[in-house]
Amino acid sequence: MPKFTRRRLLCATAPLAAAAPLGVRFALDGDASAAGHDHSAHRTPQSHNAAAAMGHAAMIGDSVPAVGGPNDLDALLYPPPALPHSPGRVRKYTLVATDEELEIAPGVFFPAWTYNGTIPGPVIRATEDDLLRVRFVNSGSHPHTIHFHGIHPTDMDGVFEIVAPGDELTYEFPARPAGFHLYHCHSTPLKKHIHKGLYGAFIIDPKTPRNPAQELVMVMNGYDTDADGENNLYTVNGRSFYYARYPIRVRRGELVRLYLANLTEFDLINSLHLHADFFRYQPTGTGSNWEYTDTVMQCQGQRGVLEIDFANTGTFMFHAHQSEFTELGWMGYFQVED
Repeated sequence: MPKFTRRRLLCATAPLAAAAPLGVRFALDGDASAAGHDHSAHRTPQSHNAAAAMGHAAMIGDSVPAVGGPNDLDALLYPPPALPHSPGRVRKYTLVATDEELEIAPGVFFPAWTYNGTIPGPVIRATEDDLLRVRFVNSGSHPHTIHFHGIHPTDMDGVFEIVAPGDELTYEFPARPAGFHLYHCHSTPLKKHIHKGLYGAFIIDPKTPRNPAQELVMVMNGYDTDADGENNLYTVNGRSFYYARYPIRVRRGELVRLYLANLTEFDLINSLHLHADFFRYQPTGTGSNWEYTDTVMQCQGQRGVLEIDFANTGTFMFHAHQSEFTELGWMGYFQVED
C-alpha cells in the first residue's frame, strides 16, 4: 500500500476536484434527523461545473468529488429545535461508541471511532436548567468516555469513569451554562480518540431565547490518513468538499445562526472565512461581546456562534483561510435566495 503524505496528496490532486476517485484504502495505526430540508435544488449553472477543473475557487455542484447524497449530513448540519426554559425538564440522549469505516472522500476510507456512527457525533441540545441524561454504551473495541464541556459534578466529567467495551454509563447533570459547547472522548491517548472521531456539538440554549434564525452546525476537523501526524484531508461535518457539491440554501433577510467548533487534531488552528459579507461572532456563545468580521480562527476545543444577515442573493463561498486546508476539502457555499 503506497504511503500518501499530505505533500504528495496536494501535488497529486492539484486540485482534488480534477481527479478521479482516489481509489486508495488508507489505514491508520493498523486499525482496520432533520427532516424537511430539501437539497435537491442545490444545483448551479453548468458553466461553473465546466470550470471546476481550473481550481478549487471554481469547484461547485455535480463535478465536485464529494461522497454521498444531498441530504446525508442534514442531521449534523441542522440541530434539534430549541425548547423554552422549563427548569427540571429531563432531556434524554443515547450515544453508542462504535468502530466504523467511513468514506470521507471518493475512495478514501477512514477507520473511525464514532458516537452513533458518524463524525462528528449527533448534536446534543438542551436548555439551561434542563436535567441532561445521556446513556453511553461502549460497543467499540477500546475503552471510551464522554467528557462534556460546561459545568457539572466531577464524577460526571468523563475523565476517571472509563467505560470498557461492552459496558455502559449514564451521565446526568443540570445543563449549564448557556452557550455552545462540545463533548468528546477523554480516554488516553487523547489525541487518538479525538482524531479518530469521538466528538460532537453540545448546545445549551439560554433562559431567554435567542432571536429566531435558520440554525446550522459546523464542526471542523482533519483526517491523518497515513499515520504520519499530519492531516491529509479537512472537512466540516466529516466529508471533504461536501458543501461545495451541495451548497447550503438560506434566505436573504432571514437571520442565519451558525454554531462553529474546531476539533482538528495535529494542527494548531483552524478557521472560517466568509466571502462577500460579514458576520457577528460571539466566542463560546456566551457573554454579550460580538465581533464584526468575515474571518474567525479557533484552536482545538474553541467554538463560537456566528450570526449572518445576508444582504444579497447569490453564491457565497466559505472555507478555511489556511489555503492548504481549503484545497484538501474544507470549503463550501451558501446559496442565498429570496
